Amino acid sequence: MARARVVVAEDDLLLREGLASLLERSGFEVSGQTDNGEELVELVRRERPDLVLVDIRMPPTHTTEGIEAARAIRSEFPQVGILVLSAHVEVADAMELLASGQRIGYLLKSRVTDVDAFLENVERIAAGGSVVDPALVQELVTAQRAEDPLDVLTPREREVLSLMAEGRSNAGIAKRLWVTEGTVEKHVHSILTKLRLPETGDDHRRVLAAIAYLDSS
Repeated sequence: MARARVVVAEDDLLLREGLASLLERSGFEVSGQTDNGEELVELVRRERPDLVLVDIRMPPTHTTEGIEAARAIRSEFPQVGILVLSAHVEVADAMELLASGQRIGYLLKSRVTDVDAFLENVERIAAGGSVVDPALVQELVTAQRAEDPLDVLTPREREVLSLMAEGRSNAGIAKRLWVTEGTVEKHVHSILTKLRLPETGDDHRRVLAAIAYLDSS
């Protein structure tokens, strides 16, 4: 059975050589190494590897060279697996790349020290799967919680809003919650104020509030 062919792009010479050696010892064929994004794309065109390991930041500016190279490779060679390695979680870049399809992965460099888990992730991508670093998942969960516009509402207001989203009138909500219609009106006014939905001639605030609820659910 043919060995999976890998190209490694990392500007830290020791890490690059270490990754290449580890991969070779683990049954992969390292068909090329480089320390910059531009040469990586050329290597992929020439070697047609099964998988690319790329540092997110490389010369000359150490900003987005790796991501830009990954985008170019994914566009030109969608069948090539890509594993991006990063020293820190870069949420926006990671999400854009992960949304591009299968055979894709994003890992923090610190994960390389767990050799067995790292190799398992590389093999998963080579086999057509995807890998997401747990730290990225945590960042996304935290960001989603921080950005939930409904956090400003009380539990009762959330309950009223959920019934608004079902299309119920104030009278219908009052009947469902066993409260007066006047109480519901006060809750609705508070909800619309907290969600910063000003009264205009074009938008129906109840509809906008219901959309905000559905978006956050």
